[in-house]
Amino acid sequence: MADYIVCSTKMLPRDKWVSAATKAISVNPLNHAPVQRLSLVIPGFKAKPEHLAVLVTKFWKVGGVQLTVGFLDNPETALRSRIISHMNAWNKTANVKFTESKDAPDVRIARTAGDGYWSFLGTDILTIEPDQPTMNLDSFTMNTLESEFHRVVRHETGHTMGFPHEHMRRKLVEKIDSPKAIRFFEETQGWDKETVIQQVLTPIEESQLLATPRADENSIMCYQIPGSITKDGQPILGGSDIDPLDFEFAAQIYPQPTAAVLAGAA
Repeated sequence: MADYIVCSTKMLPRDKWVSAATKAISVNPLNHAPVQRLSLVIPGFKAKPEHLAVLVTKFWKVGGVQLTVGFLDNPETALRSRIISHMNAWNKTANVKFTESKDAPDVRIARTAGDGYWSFLGTDILTIEPDQPTMNLDSFTMNTLESEFHRVVRHETGHTMGFPHEHMRRKLVEKIDSPKAIRFFEETQGWDKETVIQQVLTPIEESQLLATPRADENSIMCYQIPGSITKDGQPILGGSDIDPLDFEFAAQIYPQPTAAVLAGAA
């Protein structure tokens, strides 16, 4: 398990939270978090920019995800094509298209060894300096197992599309034994306690979450959590590829044009 790298959602520096939230809402107004509702249950509550920054979602336009992709270390053509083909696996049901470009690409991929697997979330990539990566695929080469392209590239692409970790849903977080999880991820990933709490043990607020009706343990966006760190000893299986519920959800967030719309545009 020590050689099994898990993903960490890349967090923006705190001083960028408010501007990133504003950017997310300008891209897709549905990202707006209705924090004003809290005044109904919390007497005297007044929404501040910081509340917005924490609760806002980071999805792209409802019309679809059309992003360019660049590689910071100029890998071979075959590897670039292979990675982008797995990114585009999401377009089976969703209006998603990733296209390689060397001209100010939106998504910038690095393969920095020892830096793990990660991506910034959705529209957050717009706030990253143009010479810096928005995604890291630690040491990926053409010799990397095909199963890892399915598990890792498709997962990180889900984050780029704005999808958070599925295992952060409250129902799944409640299954995890916190002290055991902290020890486990410290030993296998080298994470400190704060990182484990942030990446594994802090549930997403369900009332602000656009998601499938139920927590999906087989989602590509869900970690594989061993039974040794769950309260009942049963593992959370996690996903190794995009599953039917993932495809269904992606289609709801980024619906493909209907035949009628396409005909009218012809």
